[in-house]
Amino acid sequence: MLEAMEYGESVATLATDTLVLLVPKFTTQLPPKAAEINEATGGVIAKLASDGVWNGATGKVLELHHLPGVSSPSVILVGLGESQRITPASAFQAAAAGAKAAASRARKKVTFVADQLPSLCHAQAAIGSLCGSVGQDIFRKDKSLFSSEKIVWIGVSDKVIPNAQKIADAMNWVRWMVNLPPNHLYPERFVELTEEFLQESGLSIEVWDERKLRQENCNALLAVAQGSLKPPRLMIVRYRGKDGLQAPVAIVGKGVTFDSGGLSIKPTEGMTTMKCDMAGAATSIALVKLAAQLDIQTPVFAAVGLVENMLSGSCFKLGDVIRSRQGKTIEILNTDAEGRVVLADVLDVALQSDPARIIDLATLTGACVVALGSDIAGIMSNNDEMARKLQASAERSGEWVWQLPMHSFFDEQISSKIADIKNVGDGRWGGAITAAKFLEQFVAGKPWCHLDIAGPAFLDKPKPWMDAGGTGVMVRTIIDYLTQLEGTES
Repeated sequence: MLEAMEYGESVATLATDTLVLLVPKFTTQLPPKAAEINEATGGVIAKLASDGVWNGATGKVLELHHLPGVSSPSVILVGLGESQRITPASAFQAAAAGAKAAASRARKKVTFVADQLPSLCHAQAAIGSLCGSVGQDIFRKDKSLFSSEKIVWIGVSDKVIPNAQKIADAMNWVRWMVNLPPNHLYPERFVELTEEFLQESGLSIEVWDERKLRQENCNALLAVAQGSLKPPRLMIVRYRGKDGLQAPVAIVGKGVTFDSGGLSIKPTEGMTTMKCDMAGAATSIALVKLAAQLDIQTPVFAAVGLVENMLSGSCFKLGDVIRSRQGKTIEILNTDAEGRVVLADVLDVALQSDPARIIDLATLTGACVVALGSDIAGIMSNNDEMARKLQASAERSGEWVWQLPMHSFFDEQISSKIADIKNVGDGRWGGAITAAKFLEQFVAGKPWCHLDIAGPAFLDKPKPWMDAGGTGVMVRTIIDYLTQLEGTES
């Protein structure tokens, strides 16, 4: 539960289980609310600064207990860094770090104070305060993180609170889905949990089972799925928008609920986190619900392909040639490059909505992580204007994307001698781009952006502001992008 409040008295007298102060870096003069705590305690914060213990430096978190003169039994100090360098990204991380520190034990009410936070950072800070306390301990008897019953913000506009709550809820649902182990999340179960998540949303839901997939000639998706005992699914969710007349934005998600690599089997260390290979699908579902909750003007058509990529006597093989739903033939030269094969059919399904634009989300390539690291999503597009707008949305939302080139000569690398295309490029180099060029073959020239989220979708290790596991990346960016389309032809 998130809310904002005004408080005219000293925050030192505020009744709350924990007081979290987000404070810019200072030398001598304390920000007003920190000064109130400093005065009430007889100079504790000034003493911490003079001793070099804490002075608001970026990411520095310090919890103080039972300070004299302060009503709250604990005060958590979180550094925002230099005032002129505070961004939506740093605000999100600072608030999430404060929330994570507060989540070390059960607390009913946590109050955040951010009187020095720029207004353009308010929404991301509020979202961060709801994400930092949520962890991956969903099957632990003894929890490691405890979300508070109520989070109150002082110094943040109450106008941002309702949407921040909805966006954080969407992100945390994606994170929960990603953190579910593969024996608890497989294609059929993904559909069941999604249907529960979308209850009372008013959205149109359509599920294609194996029989329907065969009728629809989704042979590429079926080929990837054929090695598993778990049958595949394709799920379509529609939001009509305010008037239902505009062409929708299609959001397509890769939903490989577990990826062994198939015959091109992954090593153990590469397979242990492959429950996260459905992050794109979960994000797509969360976004279409969020679009409806926020009542945005732009219609959204979400389509996700759900499979397991497993080894068995029936799994697809290197050298196989598959005819996709669109009719293009695909030569399989690596069964661990399966996500793009699934998306070939799902992108074609998305085209049936006659979308104005297409965005696909996929934990697609390790090559993108090699290129950009684990914090930045790669963006590849056939439309530079669309890519620039998505990048602007990412900056406003405190997330990171970087556009990679899509020159035509990369097409040569996916040309096959036996089929129309092959599912890998020539060697390791430019692997994220050749994967995107493969996908581009299935968008029929529509304005399209591919987001490779293989790096930022999953944290192998905990950060100060977030537990390890799913991150909910790109929910904030894409909902901002969809909102920005209001009043324009979509």
